[in-house]
Amino acid sequence: MTESVRQVSENDQLRADIYQLLAALLRRHPSPELLQFLANLEIDANEDNEMTKAWLSLQLAAKQFTSEQLEDEYFALFLGVGCGEILPYGSWFMTGSLMDKPLALLRQDLMQLGFEREENVKEPEDHVAALCEVMGILILEAPGYRQLAFYQRHMGSWIQRFCDNLAKAPSAAFYATVAQLAKAFFEMEAAEFEQLSLDIPVNCPGSAELQPAASDVKKQTELMN
Repeated sequence: MTESVRQVSENDQLRADIYQLLAALLRRHPSPELLQFLANLEIDANEDNEMTKAWLSLQLAAKQFTSEQLEDEYFALFLGVGCGEILPYGSWFMTGSLMDKPLALLRQDLMQLGFEREENVKEPEDHVAALCEVMGILILEAPGYRQLAFYQRHMGSWIQRFCDNLAKAPSAAFYATVAQLAKAFFEMEAAEFEQLSLDIPVNCPGSAELQPAASDVKKQTELMN
């Protein structure tokens, strides 16, 4: 980041927090502490919208499952013996294969944005949790057009299908509520970025594609540690 302080709105802070929560839930099974946090959420049940319904469902599920139970559920869904029920990789959803061209483009963009892969990380960078983690950081630290470009290039075309597949996966119980929250959130994100695309000037540098931006976002991230 540059030394100038970027003002973050309450809405953007909330969006970043949800991205980081989804990253935590999709990176590995939730810890007892995370389940306790979810169980104690303060939710305004009077708001009749899909996000509120999703929060309430997730809160209820967090009270019903233990971390040990969810370790088994997570394994069945995302790891499995040889392969889990869901392949949580952008390349798979975009091309039907792993380690394909979208991953190479993602790695190029991450390098230009200043993200560095840690040596002990084994998962490819297009894991959905890693992408959520990056988006959470960009919302707090990068200009709107960079957020928009990254989202459109690496998440927007497939993230709803991922949510639908996760919700319908045979082993999904707790994670069906995670999928419900993610689906409602990404529907709101689609509207957010549609408005952002209308607000960005046509001649804004980098609005159509990502340009080198190490001075804008210089931050290491786990990328699926």
